Amino acid sequence: MSHNKGRRMNKIRIRHLALLISLQCLALGVSSGQAWGDDYFNPALLDDGEHSQERPDLSLYEKGPGLSPGKYKVDILVNNQKIASRDVDFFLTNDASGNAILAPCLSISALKSFGVATDKFSELTEQNGCATLNVIPAASATFIANRQQLLLSIPQSAMEQTARDAIAPDELDEGITALLLNYSYSSSLIHSLEKGRPDSESAYLNLRPGFNVGPWRLRNYSTWNRNSSGADTQSDFSSVYTYLQRDLRKLGSELVLGQSSSPADVFDSIPFTGAQVASDDDMLPDSLRGYAPVVRGIANSNAQVTIRQNGYVIYQNTVAPGAFEIDDLYPSGSSGDLSVTVKETDGSEQHFVVPYASVPVLQREGHLKYSLTGGKYRSYDEEVAETPFVQGATIYGLPRGFTAYGGIQYSKYYRALALGVGKNLGDWGAFSVDLISAQSQPFHDEAQNGRSWRMRYSKDIASTGTSLAVAGYRYNTSGFYTLQETLDSYRSDNQWNTPDRRRSRQEITLNQELGETLGSLNLSLVKEQYWDQQTQTSLGAGYSNSWHGISFGFNYSLSQNTQLLNDDSTAKNNEQIISLNVSVPLDGWMSNTWASYSLNSSKEGSAQTLGLNGSALADNNLNWGVQQSISHDGSSNATSLNADYRGTYGELNAGYSQDQTQRQINYGVSGGLVAHRHGVTLGQPLGETFALVEAPGASGTAIANQSGVKTDYRGYAIVPYASPWRRNTIALNTETLPDGADVTHAAQTVTPTRGAVVRASFDTRVGNRVLMTLLRADGHPVPFGASVANGEQNEAAIVGDEGQVYLTGIKPDALLTASWGTADNQHCSAHYHLPEKTQGSPVITVTAQCS
Repeated sequence: MSHNKGRRMNKIRIRHLALLISLQCLALGVSSGQAWGDDYFNPALLDDGEHSQERPDLSLYEKGPGLSPGKYKVDILVNNQKIASRDVDFFLTNDASGNAILAPCLSISALKSFGVATDKFSELTEQNGCATLNVIPAASATFIANRQQLLLSIPQSAMEQTARDAIAPDELDEGITALLLNYSYSSSLIHSLEKGRPDSESAYLNLRPGFNVGPWRLRNYSTWNRNSSGADTQSDFSSVYTYLQRDLRKLGSELVLGQSSSPADVFDSIPFTGAQVASDDDMLPDSLRGYAPVVRGIANSNAQVTIRQNGYVIYQNTVAPGAFEIDDLYPSGSSGDLSVTVKETDGSEQHFVVPYASVPVLQREGHLKYSLTGGKYRSYDEEVAETPFVQGATIYGLPRGFTAYGGIQYSKYYRALALGVGKNLGDWGAFSVDLISAQSQPFHDEAQNGRSWRMRYSKDIASTGTSLAVAGYRYNTSGFYTLQETLDSYRSDNQWNTPDRRRSRQEITLNQELGETLGSLNLSLVKEQYWDQQTQTSLGAGYSNSWHGISFGFNYSLSQNTQLLNDDSTAKNNEQIISLNVSVPLDGWMSNTWASYSLNSSKEGSAQTLGLNGSALADNNLNWGVQQSISHDGSSNATSLNADYRGTYGELNAGYSQDQTQRQINYGVSGGLVAHRHGVTLGQPLGETFALVEAPGASGTAIANQSGVKTDYRGYAIVPYASPWRRNTIALNTETLPDGADVTHAAQTVTPTRGAVVRASFDTRVGNRVLMTLLRADGHPVPFGASVANGEQNEAAIVGDEGQVYLTGIKPDALLTASWGTADNQHCSAHYHLPEKTQGSPVITVTAQCS
């Protein structure tokens, strides 16, 4: 009997296990949206033949959504575009066919933040805080559980007219209140090998402290340096700037109070101490940034409009019958005509071409970019710093591809007016031309009147791979002074010296692709002429290519300066450099290692350098290199070694070099520090905008796609760079989670404003893994298939055979709740206590009474 009973119990357990697996598979099938047959699991299979146990309600898994109602973190997609990631409450209801589904509880304000035109529907109300979405015709919400996505389908007529990728204001994160510090220290020790030459030492410290509270950002930039040679030591400390900044979101601008520099769109940039309001194009959605023409056409039906550039589809959408206008194209980063196809519902098509080209001064039609600056000119000379000035500039996009721009500058010694126009010429490229007329009163001269002409041109030829990025010309008359030249003439160390004033400037940047296997050419030229006969010319040309992983390039540079001497003669100083560079990967012998060779030739002679470089450690956050340089005459042969390590708490670098005259050791450390309400967190050097990761208990966890960034011993880390006004995904590498730790969601989306310190909080579960047997008051186990939830976690586990349930992240003492139906007698609670001697075990086995 005992043997037969054991065999019978084993069969029962096998049936239970099979049923549990079937339930999980059915839940996955339902949640993934796949079509399954109308399966039914007979709860009588749970009876062991001697007595039957209470049968659980399995309807959620047989025909329902496969998940219990509750709060789940989901990605919200509106018309297939991701809008946000947030926690949403789901409740159980029935669809039009009577099937049980999980429906989201979204407030009217939430729908409005998603771009829904809620004001158009007076019948749209809330019931228990949940908007009646069904009053919007053809609107629907679908929960895809296995992908944690909530799909909202809203007809276009019920959506606000906003640009693609526009971010709802309530999604923008001003960040936390925090004290931050960027620091960088470097030092160099030189030991001379020549008699009579003293040793020397230099040190440099860069400090950039800041403070964030709400939308305000306080920033400072200070430097300290010290140089010593023998007994002579000099040191200096200076504050480069201090300013207070915040965004003016409704104006699409940034307000700056303190020390900064003006924009350089119309006038040259001017350092100032005062106030400035200037447009911030980064606030605009990607579809509205930069210049792109407006595409207009007429559709005869609900037509699909497809726009191609250089053969690539850059836009596709459906428009209503009648005239349409598309003004939210993404800047493609290149030029080339736009090929537009309008496909009607009957299959007929119409085609037309919109010419396109871009230069920096062009603006989209109807868009205004502006800046207004007022304060005192900031210079090293305090007297000049007392000179007030005001500057304003505007750029506005006009119809037919035109852009108008202009500005004014005014101070006690200077007045200037600028006017300009830009034009998209389509096949002929794009250009802008402007004129600045100025009246100035230099310190050492009588009043001057002058003008400055400037022209810019740009053209891409996609068929030949040619990119004429910038071609510019500027000419100043003899009486033209810029604002900075005029005010600099009043500096105490410059009052009787005539400043170098530019007469003309020519510049060009050209890139030419030669094909997939022939590499590319580049050319850059800048030539400036001054009224004192001084000229400066910089020419650079290069060729680069790769073959079977081997990269190589040739480069030529010319630097030519002509100066007027005291005897009215001129002196020329020309410097030409020709170089060859080759890099060969050595992955066949050493992983992440490559050899390099370079040859530089100039009038001083030639030098060759042979190097071995690579990266190491699991995250490739250690970079190292060894180089040996050999000169043509052997007089400057040198050996150097260097290494750079990027870690959780900062960045370290060190190097050593030696030649015939000296030995040099250099080292440095840089990083960032953030003081917040939960303590102090150290990290790598901070960018303008960054994120603070909070994953308490998950120490040593790597941040995905961030070299060397891991959580500290408390579970905090700094992600040093984030894009302002854009959605940024911060993700944990779950393979590096410590034992006993888990997270409900490994990725978070943050959308910071400029300069914000945004918090990326992760719901970490740190505790024991427990196999718990739940027994009811009568001694029978909690029914198979019951849901068990930890009161601190909003997630349920399913009870298996004989009341056993597997739980993670369990604390030594807590309260569990079990449910297997809706009746009052189909719920129970269990307070458990884990024995101390089992703490730290991989899996703890324990029995708890559920009543």
